[in-house]
Amino acid sequence: MTSCLNLSGTLMVVGGGVTGRSVLGLLRSFDNPLIVVDDNPTVRQQCEALQPGRIRGLSVEEAGEALDGVDLVITSPGWRPDTPLFRRAEEKQVDVIGDVELAWRLDQSGAFGEPRRWLGVTGTNGKSTTTAMLAAMMRRVDPRALAVGNIGMAVTEALQSPERVNTLVVELSSFQLHWCSTLAPEAGVYLNLAEDHLDWHGGFRAYAMDKTKVLAAHKAFAGVDDENLRTLLRSEQLLDGVTGFTAGEPEPGQVGVRGGMIVDRTGAEDVELAPIEGIDPPGPAGVLDALAAAAMAYHCGVPPEDIAAALADFHVAGHRGQVVADIDGIRAIDNSKATNPHAADAALAGVENILWFAGGQLKGADVHELIAKHASRMKAAFVLGIDRQEIVDALQTLAPEVRVVSTESTDPEQAMRDLVLASREIARPGDTLVLAPAAASLDMYRGMGHRGDIFTETVRSIYSRS
Repeated sequence: MTSCLNLSGTLMVVGGGVTGRSVLGLLRSFDNPLIVVDDNPTVRQQCEALQPGRIRGLSVEEAGEALDGVDLVITSPGWRPDTPLFRRAEEKQVDVIGDVELAWRLDQSGAFGEPRRWLGVTGTNGKSTTTAMLAAMMRRVDPRALAVGNIGMAVTEALQSPERVNTLVVELSSFQLHWCSTLAPEAGVYLNLAEDHLDWHGGFRAYAMDKTKVLAAHKAFAGVDDENLRTLLRSEQLLDGVTGFTAGEPEPGQVGVRGGMIVDRTGAEDVELAPIEGIDPPGPAGVLDALAAAAMAYHCGVPPEDIAAALADFHVAGHRGQVVADIDGIRAIDNSKATNPHAADAALAGVENILWFAGGQLKGADVHELIAKHASRMKAAFVLGIDRQEIVDALQTLAPEVRVVSTESTDPEQAMRDLVLASREIARPGDTLVLAPAAASLDMYRGMGHRGDIFTETVRSIYSRS
């Protein structure tokens, strides 16, 4: 098969890890020479062994000298935009794209048969839940709809699936969107906006603007209750081009809630899509996720009765707000997915008598607003991780009445055990332990799932035997 990207030269794949290898798999049947860039010689050798003679491994420094024969650079999403290799590629007018953009270009060109339907979901918080909800709704009309991207199967793998996937419901991170240039899905939603990944993007505006790329969709949606997002869209003159969704009474042209029902007011007549009662996860964040998913699904042809049925059957995935223990009147909620203050804000909303478990890698984000907003309902805070002192200091300044317990342990299990044991001395019936860290997990844990699992196991062990 010849390259449907009309490239005559070499393709450079930056990063030989999971994403890089999925890209190599996607390019397996094309005839372009391939370079894999990775500073780990073992990784380079493993990649070269996938197609001996065709794939050549280079270090990052060596790759900078090899750009003259390269037509396209494809990067894994974790590589920062200020990487010198990318700056050099720009100087040589070599395009740098990500794995999602590559998959989009190949799919739209017909490289894997008839192009698929693409629906994109981004935002600071709620991406995974909204993506999963939307995929469940789309499966009511297309059994071969699948949630992909940061949730489940990678887009590159979905295109290679032996059983064709017709509709790709893609969770899109700011990293992936940064490296997109032509992506224009059938529908796209920008859920909300708050500080996150500022160290990677180099600032809040750059982060916010990268996410606006999802609004290049033919049908664009945005969460107009979010002040940051509303301000951004207004300043960029994007508000008129999107359908807003709101947890309040919708204006004409919006989707919102009226009389306990999700209502679409974009047409000549109002249409009730689904009841909000029983939405999982419960609370304001779950309703907003359902609104976004329902709005997109309806405008992509899913009937209201199917939207309502999908929501009624939907249950939130792991580490996104489940009640993982209810012992002697004390509940525990695992929202380990709340890896930034905005997500933690949604996790803490509506909870009373909070025993907050927090900490990890703040990634440059500020927790002061979060703490000020929820301090009145906090009974105690239990803090761990590399940036714990920033959280402790903010608590002591803004909420001196909140009892704070911090652990210096860097052992993932011991640190969690220290905090849960301390909480057992404080917790009383009616209290809720909430793991909503407001920070990433990789300073101590294998990932947010690992952190949530250890929290759940430790709480159940300590509280059940007390």
